[in-house]
Amino acid sequence: MAQFDEDKITEELRHPDTCRDAFSEVVKHFSRSLYWQIRRMVLSHDDADDILQNTFLKAWSNIELFRGEAKLSTWLYRIAVNESINFLNKQKKMQNIPVEEEYEFMINRLESDEYFDGDEIQKTLQEAILTLPEKQRMVFNMKYFDEMKYEDISDILGTSVGALKATYHHAVKKIETFVKSKSVD
Repeated sequence: MAQFDEDKITEELRHPDTCRDAFSEVVKHFSRSLYWQIRRMVLSHDDADDILQNTFLKAWSNIELFRGEAKLSTWLYRIAVNESINFLNKQKKMQNIPVEEEYEFMINRLESDEYFDGDEIQKTLQEAILTLPEKQRMVFNMKYFDEMKYEDISDILGTSVGALKATYHHAVKKIETFVKSKSVD
């Protein structure tokens, strides 16, 4: 299996005769990581699948706008994050979810997802993550689960590295506090 060369693929995306095959490689290479980034945000397998498709459709329809100034992965993650946020905002609006009930709304989504197969520890971690404000949750997911570098997260979210480090630190502390409180119960 050939190594994924982002520079080579980016170059191939710029040429009409190689664009389609190059994009197919992009989809193969990034589908899994993007799916999990989306899934951790929206919690539902079916919704994550739909949003992943929308992410690739948006990327394909805007491929001529991709200039290679940012990494391809960064560009795709930015699209996926934006699509996920838009989806969640629509869901909350359609179901008239007040801000103070967002946590319960997300917990219900997690518990009702037939594809969630985590044990109690995984469920507790997911509940803890859901207590975080949206931006902290995104930063935590990208750093903890995807092991992204702060510089890449900075490019995706448009936030300074210093602010991201602080955000991640606060998220970890909140999660630790939540997990400890659950283990006392």
